[in-house]
Amino acid sequence: QVQLVESGGGLVQAGGSLRLSCAASGRTFSSYAMGWFRQAPGNEREFVGAISWSGSSTHYADSVKGRITISRDNAKNTIYLQMNSLKPEDTAVYYCAAAPDFVIATLELEYAYWGQGTQVTVSS
Repeated sequence: QVQLVESGGGLVQAGGSLRLSCAASGRTFSSYAMGWFRQAPGNEREFVGAISWSGSSTHYADSVKGRITISRDNAKNTIYLQMNSLKPEDTAVYYCAAAPDFVIATLELEYAYWGQGTQVTVSS
């Protein structure tokens, strides 16, 4: 059983920055690829970015590339999503997820565990 809990969401002005955290339970965290997804009102959940087991490899969606950085601290069972130059279209519920047995994963179906989500609202 893996439990993921996101935190750090809130209201931020356009152009501002925000860092989301995701705390994971379980001692198998280091063998999981981790990722971030988001879902805006009326839209389907979309991929934001992912990080490999070791943190040596990352992938980012084109919509956020250059504005976000994903990192992980396996000792703390935590991953982070640093977001800069935020835009109103970044407004969404952000979810972290874990993919067992994957070095890195970018598809929603590859992820087995999901957090409850945290709301990010970017004002114009």
